[in-house]
Amino acid sequence: MGDNSLFYAGRLAASIVVVAKRAQLTTSLEIRVMTSTAKRSPRILLFLILSAICFSADLATKSWVFGKLGLPGERGVWWQIPKVFGFQTSLNRGALFGIGQGQIPLFVALSAVALLGIVWWIISDASRSRYLATALGLITGGILGNLWDRVGLHGMKWTQFDADAWSCTPDMIGQPVYAVRDWILVMIGDYAWPNFNIADACLVSGAILIGGYALFAPTGASKLAAAESAEAGEADEPEAGEADETEGLQV
Repeated sequence: MGDNSLFYAGRLAASIVVVAKRAQLTTSLEIRVMTSTAKRSPRILLFLILSAICFSADLATKSWVFGKLGLPGERGVWWQIPKVFGFQTSLNRGALFGIGQGQIPLFVALSAVALLGIVWWIISDASRSRYLATALGLITGGILGNLWDRVGLHGMKWTQFDADAWSCTPDMIGQPVYAVRDWILVMIGDYAWPNFNIADACLVSGAILIGGYALFAPTGASKLAAAESAEAGEADEPEAGEADETEGLQV
């Protein structure tokens, strides 16, 4: 009886030790995961802030300029630097530089797919890098700004003036305007660069950053991302001692 008691007491003590080690290991891993998440949060916050700033700035400037100058053709160019830079309202039913006029459903669908891809990217990988978070924030703000216009959320409607002035047909009068509001005019000599807006500028800037990342990833950008996420990366894997403990406990 005494031997059995000692045996069971020993088994109980061994079980307590195993449970304690497992609890210690679990707690350590949870702390590391929380630390990794905390370090990624500022990148995600940067992404969200930039997206919101670009989106808000785009809508605010469009409303301001169109409020000043009216619909396209109602007033002349509001020059800031004569014959070089000014404000001129225009409506674009296509993509950047007027490509694909009238293909609104296609561009809305492409915008939605792009936004889903960005969300997946920022969650899975880009949150480790301030560089990528910045680029994707600019792109997201630009997409949202132009998407707002493409689905007619600005509240504008076609008028008889539009039918007389340019491509609006009579049957469109009184219907919502599904077009992007552009207002920035840049002259290159005698050539007028296609009108654009803040959303377009954000999209192009973000795309340039992404292109630079892809181009220099083997030498430059990848090192930048690795340096910024080094500590977060360490938290994704348990230390050697913890791995040994895990193996020992599984045995």
